[in-house]
Amino acid sequence: MTVSGRAVPLAAIGLVPVVFWPGWGSLLGWAGVFVVVVAADLLMAGSPRALRVRREPVATVRLGTSAPAPFVLTNTGRRTVRGSLRDAWQPSAGAGADRHPLELPAGQSRRLVTTLGPTRRGDRRAGDVTVRSFGPLGVAARQFSLPAPGSVRVLPPFTSRKHLPSKLARLRELDGRTSLRVRGQGTEFDSLRDYVGGDDVRSIDWRATARRSQVVVRTWRPERDRRVLLVLDTSRTSAARVGDEPRLDAAMDAALLLAALASRAGDRVDLLAMDRRVRARVEGAGRSDLLPRLVTAMAPVEADLVEADWAAIASTVLTRMSQRALVVLLTPLEGAAIEEGLMPVIGRLCARHRVVVASVADPRAAAMADGRGDAYSVYGAAAAGRADLDRAATTAELRRLGVDVVDASPEELPPQLADRYLALKAAGLL
Repeated sequence: MTVSGRAVPLAAIGLVPVVFWPGWGSLLGWAGVFVVVVAADLLMAGSPRALRVRREPVATVRLGTSAPAPFVLTNTGRRTVRGSLRDAWQPSAGAGADRHPLELPAGQSRRLVTTLGPTRRGDRRAGDVTVRSFGPLGVAARQFSLPAPGSVRVLPPFTSRKHLPSKLARLRELDGRTSLRVRGQGTEFDSLRDYVGGDDVRSIDWRATARRSQVVVRTWRPERDRRVLLVLDTSRTSAARVGDEPRLDAAMDAALLLAALASRAGDRVDLLAMDRRVRARVEGAGRSDLLPRLVTAMAPVEADLVEADWAAIASTVLTRMSQRALVVLLTPLEGAAIEEGLMPVIGRLCARHRVVVASVADPRAAAMADGRGDAYSVYGAAAAGRADLDRAATTAELRRLGVDVVDASPEELPPQLADRYLALKAAGLL
């Protein structure tokens, strides 16, 4: 039970007889009248327990956009239910206008819609639907919460999509070059053409030359149908926030851009999200359904406060990828975590695959390194400088072992990682 604002002026009316006929009798008499009015209004209110809620499926929504979350309310009671309704969702679901006026006659149904504007990626869940049913006087109301489970999956925003047209243009330029005249690993046959001065004599196709009675050479291009494995580190180091989002979200954005580019290049892209156990996996996706499967698999993945088991990750990669592939490890360049976890196993990966480590750098560290305003800023600058030296040493050690390293801010990491992929493609190293 609850009372509305109308109960206040109703109670104030009782001051009139108390002023003119002061005494306990007047006060108790009016109190009795007030209780009777409230009780009568409450008894004549429709029962919220007679309502039934059925949620309709909510389509997936990309972070930063909005989506309707409809539900149907049915009155199985004998009285009209008048009042208000609150559709409770998790705060991060962004249900701004979650309160609805309600007037539902007996035996009828109403379809109500709550608009969601999620502020976090993942599965956002709905709570109960709370109904307040007022009587005809609008003084008192019955209140009851109806179980109404539901959820909506919020997909990563893929803000780096804006870079895709320019990267695809570079990919088309790469594919449209006359030839890549290097025979060996990382190339595949493209076409035949007449020999011109300066061509590598090792590219001469002698059978075609005999048929045409003129010298013909083979042209080559970077191989298609190669394997690209994106490995998302979901351990504690990926939980650190850079700006307004965790490092993991920025890594996902870079992974999506690279996946879109590689699939357009004809490569097969797989995903593995793992720390001590596998959090998500996408394998064997076709070009048309790759991105939908990736964003759906990534959406519920959250960083866990555990250390990454790089030995298990390396074993999983080597077991799943039998042929040579490009393995992209999206993990922060945290010195201790890399030295104790990744360094001992990176050699096994490099022996079988081309390895790229992509790390999300914090732009605030560079800003701190320039601080000289007070003692606090000086100590912060010293700490930032020490961290920068550690990252540089870790990067140098990885490169010495044959690993390509891309270390950039959340905004710059996706395009720089895509550029590194195109450079490897152009050099025939995939």
